[in-house]
Amino acid sequence: MIYIGIVAGIVLLELFIKGYIEKNKTEGKIEEKCGGFLWIRKYHNKGAFLNFMEKNKTLVKAVSIALCVMLTVLFLLTLGKKGSTLLKSGLALLLGGAYSNTYDRMHRKYVVDYFSIHVPKGPFKKLSTVVFNIADFCIMIGAMLVVIAVY
Repeated sequence: MIYIGIVAGIVLLELFIKGYIEKNKTEGKIEEKCGGFLWIRKYHNKGAFLNFMEKNKTLVKAVSIALCVMLTVLFLLTLGKKGSTLLKSGLALLLGGAYSNTYDRMHRKYVVDYFSIHVPKGPFKKLSTVVFNIADFCIMIGAMLVVIAVY
């Protein structure tokens, strides 16, 4: 089924990219790409989004696992329904991102983030300080799709 393929594709892509970043990049060093719009940079996030609760890694792991379990159950229940394409797509994106970041938390003890969007000036210039990974975007887009599908 395509939705399971989406989940697996995200996880495998992120395993590959994060492994590459871990082996080949130095934390703190910035490589500019796309005319300086994207920065490739290795960062170890020891908490949740923006290092939230980095001092309580055990709770972050527990919440991450619990959310993965709940989303997996919902995903499996939804897979059997006809239609619900938007909901299934959103859940697949959410799960792929969640599995990837949860895997990092369990095995590496931190999440590997590796790119930033560089905004040199203006109201969004603080965005340059945030380091993301593809899983983060999958989680955000998936969550938006689920909300749209439900309402």
